[in-house]
Amino acid sequence: MAAGDVAGGKTVAAQRQAWLVFEDEAGQTLRPPKARTWGRRGHTPVVPVTGKGSGRVSIAGLTCYRPGRRSRFIYRTIMHPGRKNERRSFSERDYIALLDAAHQQLDGPIVCVWDNLNTHVSAAMRQMIDARDWLTVIRLPAYAPDLNPTEAVWSHLKRRIGNLAVTGVDHLQAIIKNRLKSIQYRHDLLDGFLAHTGLTLEPNTT
Repeated sequence: MAAGDVAGGKTVAAQRQAWLVFEDEAGQTLRPPKARTWGRRGHTPVVPVTGKGSGRVSIAGLTCYRPGRRSRFIYRTIMHPGRKNERRSFSERDYIALLDAAHQQLDGPIVCVWDNLNTHVSAAMRQMIDARDWLTVIRLPAYAPDLNPTEAVWSHLKRRIGNLAVTGVDHLQAIIKNRLKSIQYRHDLLDGFLAHTGLTLEPNTT
C-alpha cells in the first residue's frame, strides 16, 4: 500500500477500469446531534433525552464512482452496547470485509481512497490488501476531509437525525440504517457529494 494523492487514484482507476471508492467512518451515540427546528416565538423547543443506558453505533461507508455507471453507496454498521472492554471501532478485518462485499457488489476492481487512520495503515491491513489483486489503496493527504465525498454522507445523515430522541442503541442503529438506505437510492445526491469536493472522474492527462 503506497501513499499517493487522489489524482493518482483517478489515473489508476481509469487504467484498470476500476471503481474509485472513497472510504470513511463515523459514529453516533444516544445523544442526538443538534439541529434547527421550528417553534413558537419565545418558546425554545426542547427534545427530552433519557440519561439511561449507553452505547454507540459505528459506521463505515464507501461512496463508489465509475464513469458510465451509477454512483453507489455501500456501508456497514457495528453496534456497541457499552460493555466493559469492548472494542468501539472497526477493526482491520471489519474494513476488509466491507471492501470484499463491495468487490462482490460492484463486480470489478477497486481503487480505495482513505485517510491515515492507524487501522488503515497497520501491518495486518497491508497484508490483507496485498492478498487482493483487485484492490489498490491510495491514502489521502493529511487533514484533507474536504477531498472525501463520504464525509458529506455523514453531514447529511447528522442533519436527518438531528434532535431525534431514541430509546436505546438498537433503536439508534435501526434509524441510522433506514436513513443510510434512503441515501443509497439517491444517485444524484451521491454525485453531488463528489462534485462538492471539486473532484471529477476524469484522470489528469498532463
